[in-house]
Amino acid sequence: MSTLGQRGSPRRRLLAGLAFLLPNILGFAAFTLVPLVMSFGIAFTDWDTLRHNIFRHESLRFVGFENFSWLFHHPDFLHYLGNTFFMMLGLPFAIAGSLGAALLLTRVSHRPVARRGAFIVATLLLTGSGLLLRLGGMGQTGVWCIFGVLAAGSLVAGVLTGGSVYRTLFYLPNFTAGVATFVLWKKLYNPQTGPINAGLAPVLDGFAAVVGSAPAVFSWGLPLACAVLATAVSLWQLWRLRQHWDDASAGAVAVITGLAMLALPQVFQLHWHGLSTGRALGLAAVGVTVAAVVILRRPRRWGPVCALDTGLSAEIALALGLVPLLLLFAVGVAWGSELPAAAAAGLTPPNWLGDYDWAKPAIMGMGLWAAIGSNNMILYLAGLSNIPPELYEAADMDGASSLQRFWHITWPQLAPVTFFIGVMGIIYGLQGGFEMARVMTMGGPAGSTTTLSYFIYIEGFETGRLGYASAAAWVLFALVFILSLLNFRFGNRSAND
Repeated sequence: MSTLGQRGSPRRRLLAGLAFLLPNILGFAAFTLVPLVMSFGIAFTDWDTLRHNIFRHESLRFVGFENFSWLFHHPDFLHYLGNTFFMMLGLPFAIAGSLGAALLLTRVSHRPVARRGAFIVATLLLTGSGLLLRLGGMGQTGVWCIFGVLAAGSLVAGVLTGGSVYRTLFYLPNFTAGVATFVLWKKLYNPQTGPINAGLAPVLDGFAAVVGSAPAVFSWGLPLACAVLATAVSLWQLWRLRQHWDDASAGAVAVITGLAMLALPQVFQLHWHGLSTGRALGLAAVGVTVAAVVILRRPRRWGPVCALDTGLSAEIALALGLVPLLLLFAVGVAWGSELPAAAAAGLTPPNWLGDYDWAKPAIMGMGLWAAIGSNNMILYLAGLSNIPPELYEAADMDGASSLQRFWHITWPQLAPVTFFIGVMGIIYGLQGGFEMARVMTMGGPAGSTTTLSYFIYIEGFETGRLGYASAAAWVLFALVFILSLLNFRFGNRSAND
């Protein structure tokens, strides 16, 4: 008995299938394939809308790789490339925040909650907020009380719904349009009327008073503490690299990469003290070379010979956390001695979006707020739900602690999810930054928030140099392609292992 799908000749079935696919094929060709091919051709021409338009009939000229040569000789191109990579330093914190939120939501959903205690806490919060609201006269105190009421209501609703309200609240930033969110955060960052600086000002005044009461402790104590912590972390990293080299879990490339990431904060430290960037990089390269020779020249005490790139993905993942931590210690060492003088002059909240040094961290903070409860959290929730419970039961029978359960069960089982999130995060990080810079800072101050995507927009749609902008776009594509290949080459193998 023939079915409807088997009627007609194969050619007719093929034509029918193509007819259903035709709208999608036409849309892909018109809005993706054709512009892609055209941009590749335009990148090798001198197309400029000021010279090639309906009013001026100048012919296009083939310039070969001239646009690409000009691009790498552009005085600010490397600066914008550095801005792009700097913005991506928030990626490990976003991944950690999404994983932490998913773990909290899973804990609330799967474990019994003491409702009586939760109601007692909520009642105390509501009562205290009501009294303060009554006495505060709806001033600043009243505003903070409203936040208390919202927190108490969220607590009660989250307990009663088994965490569903929490999931909605965490995911709420993704329901808001991007431009609206950027405008809101621009108001929050306003140095005169923004609530962030309004709440930060009394905190800084109190901290300045503490620093003024004991200036010597901060002038030498803070740099010393940061230096000791940075030294301890660096020694731990060197010891770990040596151990991994011994047991063949890290190859030569992985060891050199780990050492190079360890040297990046030292470059910042040397540059802060007046050394030129070239000399700082040279000294760091010498240090990395010496450490690599010390580690790699010694024969392995045990373990078989491994490939050169063994353990590279693990070193890169660890470096994403170590580099920001060591940079924070470096800032403490460099700025600690100047802290008493700054406190004596008065610590004021920064001009978040108007200051060269604070603009990028401000945008990164906003991105971190949006990324914690984003689709990454949903992916981690799905990954946590797919972990076999028998693994946790076996760990409980062996007496494993919560940290051991996470490190030996949860984290390895989530490796494929983390790999996917990392790949997509790197791709988005290289391509992103345009909307935030356009709405909040217009790429300023002094180009500190101009990323490659915004640079392409400026060159293509503001100055009209479409050939030059197309060349920059294809350089960006090459970066995304190369980093994606590296991720699939090294990260995918680690995820599967």
